[in-house]
Amino acid sequence: MAEHKKSVATVDPVWQRVCEEAVQAIAAEPLLGGLVHSSILHHPSFERTLAYRFSLKLASAEMSEQILREIADEAFAADEKLGQYARADITAVLDRDPACNRYLQPLLFFKGYQAVQAYRIGHWLWQQGRRDLAYFVQMRVSEVFGVDIHPAAKLGRGLMIDHAHSIVIGETAVVGDNVSMLHSVTLGGTGKEDGDRHPKIGNGVLIGAGAKILGNIRVGNCCRIAAGSVVLQDIPNCKTVAGVPARVVGEAGCDQPAVMMDQMFEREA
Repeated sequence: MAEHKKSVATVDPVWQRVCEEAVQAIAAEPLLGGLVHSSILHHPSFERTLAYRFSLKLASAEMSEQILREIADEAFAADEKLGQYARADITAVLDRDPACNRYLQPLLFFKGYQAVQAYRIGHWLWQQGRRDLAYFVQMRVSEVFGVDIHPAAKLGRGLMIDHAHSIVIGETAVVGDNVSMLHSVTLGGTGKEDGDRHPKIGNGVLIGAGAKILGNIRVGNCCRIAAGSVVLQDIPNCKTVAGVPARVVGEAGCDQPAVMMDQMFEREA
């Protein structure tokens, strides 16, 4: 067992830490032993744990846990980026969410993280042309987690969605790497037109709670979108915007707004 843990640590320190935290969690709260063993310690890898959680949470009378598990295992085996992105996402949550102090929390308890990992499997299905199955995953993620992400949307790595209630991300939306957003964010269209109609969010952007970004517009890298804002036009890099409709009220305030999670700003004269 010790030799196995050593090899795992060399190859996959995230998985090593998850397993260590799982053992500690059972010692602290034995009543969680069944949950932690079945979700984590029973599995040989981070990917297998994610596949198990995906199947457990999204199973219903319409689609069994076994079928969903096979779908997830197939996705992780076919595309190693799914596991890489999952590790980047869970590290982002640990780094940016002050309520999170263990990898175990997002994996077992945070619906934002779990919803994003389920979306990523749905997106893989979409890319394979298995679109009805991708829509099924979208539907179940929305029903279970209250997060509605179209499987065609493109989300980068290191994504952190805090609380994650009532998140909506449309079909042609693109979200860059290392983005943070809070609950009730919408990346939506402005009407019934089809085609490329949703926002393009740059790298390192912080999107406050309740912000609505609408239409085929671009939000530049390392911007801050204040809570409750309605963004209807392009935003240059490294700016803070606020209001309805939103306008530039200052600079971003730091090099990495999504990492710092600082939502306070002083309005420029």
